[in-house]
Amino acid sequence: MNLRPRNREDPEINLINFIDILLVLLIFFMVSTTFNQEGRLKVQLPQASEIPLPRGSHEPLVITVTADGSYRVNERTLINSSPDTLRAALLKEAGTDRGPVTIRADARTTHQAVVTAMDVAGRLGFAQLNIATVHQEAKP
Repeated sequence: MNLRPRNREDPEINLINFIDILLVLLIFFMVSTTFNQEGRLKVQLPQASEIPLPRGSHEPLVITVTADGSYRVNERTLINSSPDTLRAALLKEAGTDRGPVTIRADARTTHQAVVTAMDVAGRLGFAQLNIATVHQEAKP
């Protein structure tokens, strides 16, 4: 005698919950997506020639700060490391041209010596200061 009931329920998957989650995700992605609006504003960019401008005939201005804190301007050693001496040498070398200045400082020099060179050049009106570095070789 078989006492088990004959009406077995087949397992089913409720699709309504999946549809609700899918609609929520769809709304989330629609709200969070940004659309490019590049076509609204037309900007006419300026044109430049491909020919580089000729550089001046003068040599670039280079301030070298040695390990002991003394200065050289265009490889000419100054008599002392006073800011006034550096100022006079920069005025003599640059004249009225206030082009870029490159500062080459030894790695062992004091930070104050480099800042003094930058300060003197800045007070004279040199707006573009470059710091020269070397590329460190990769160690194996």
